[in-house]
Amino acid sequence: MSTAPCDPYRPVAHLRPPQNWINDPNGLVFHDGHYHVFYQYNPYGATHANVHWGHFRSPDLLSWEPLPIALSPAPGGVDADGCFSGNAVSDGDRLVLFYSANRGDRSLRHQPVTSATSRDGGRTFATRGDLLIPAWPESCTMYRDPYVWRDGDRWRMLVGAALVDGRGAALLYESPDLETWTLQGPFDARRQEPVGDTGLHTGEGWECPQYLPPQSGHPGALIFSAWNDHDGARCVAALIGEERGNVFDAAPPVLVDHGPDCYAPALLRAPDGRWLLWGWSGEGREESWAVSDGWAGVLTLPREISVGADGALRQQPAAELLALRGERTVHAEGVTSHGPEPVELGGVGRAFDLTARLDSTGAAGLRLLTTADGSEYLDIRLDPAAGELVLDRDHASPDGRAHGGSYRMPCPTGRPAELRLVVDHSIAEVFLVPTGQVLTLRFYPASDGPWRLQALSAPGARLAYAVDAWELLPLTVQEPSTAAAVPQGQSD
Repeated sequence: MSTAPCDPYRPVAHLRPPQNWINDPNGLVFHDGHYHVFYQYNPYGATHANVHWGHFRSPDLLSWEPLPIALSPAPGGVDADGCFSGNAVSDGDRLVLFYSANRGDRSLRHQPVTSATSRDGGRTFATRGDLLIPAWPESCTMYRDPYVWRDGDRWRMLVGAALVDGRGAALLYESPDLETWTLQGPFDARRQEPVGDTGLHTGEGWECPQYLPPQSGHPGALIFSAWNDHDGARCVAALIGEERGNVFDAAPPVLVDHGPDCYAPALLRAPDGRWLLWGWSGEGREESWAVSDGWAGVLTLPREISVGADGALRQQPAAELLALRGERTVHAEGVTSHGPEPVELGGVGRAFDLTARLDSTGAAGLRLLTTADGSEYLDIRLDPAAGELVLDRDHASPDGRAHGGSYRMPCPTGRPAELRLVVDHSIAEVFLVPTGQVLTLRFYPASDGPWRLQALSAPGARLAYAVDAWELLPLTVQEPSTAAAVPQGQSD
């Protein structure tokens, strides 16, 4: 079936199950002719509890088949209180999952590594029943989230950590056979440091470490989610650099996503050599609202990610997603210098894919109006004085349970800004084409009326614009079987 929801906030072109809570994408791997996407899943409700691994697979990133739940907590087992984050590898006919085993009689901060194996393409998994790495180093005050990859004739693993001396870290292990693992030490570890001038920092500990290896002479990237137990501020950062022995020699951190609603991204290497990334976009609204709607969380679009020869991290929507463009609903070019008087560009639906070229002498941008009277809107603004692109949701919903705020990412000045904006009901992802930067946020318009676009410029500013928008078609997702939806033998 096609995922066309009656819920006005449920995205149609972003992957998620029909109901309940999801968070981190896990186990992203190409195996047996399919892309496999696992994810943290609560089959019993729309809150973070009862953590299982849900599972989709696809031959093309466009049509998806829900498979049975891959991992369920084993009562009394090493993962009795949750099968938390990890990844997967394809090893011949085996699909092997590595994950964090959560159990209440251990510290929630310490989730040792275990594994599970499938030999039927991911339809069923046999868990090992014990811990793969039974103990963490004494120096760790937090330990979780394995990431495994093949490097020549060896296997390597990163595990996210916080160290007793105050550093966040990704610990490096090696194995000849996926069974016997030897700790090599910190792959990278550093005390909290600022991530650019964003006001964010690298955190008390590092969750969900991912490794994008050097390619074609370009540097590699160590991606991690900056976890903080005390101040609550979290972000996704990347360290760009090269390996020196078993240590990653990297430059200062950069943001992977400039928005408030992307966390815990995970990598997948496609069969054509591209690296793809999915992130978790949590809800930008109060939990009670999401619970009443019966679902929470969505995965971002799959993004092609790379590091340029200049050391810049770049992302763009996966090329396959161009096939989701339907009818073109907006085609507008022109120049405006009328100050506060907007230029009407045309109507769009609740899911659309837009490209824009904006050349401005001052503050200017696009406005997505979601009410006829213009009182409810999402702004995409250029701020040439600050050298930034701004996504502003302060007026995107009159409902006080929806989060507000404006978010910024650097935007080169002195040349036109080229961007791609994908809006899907309650999620917006904006990509700056020349730099490959991205900003993700959630918003919740209250109106059920038609949506339309405007171009605006500040008084005295001249804006030349070229804007095209297409209907965003839904992913094709098969109807889940009962086995894929709810495991047996447990209730909320």
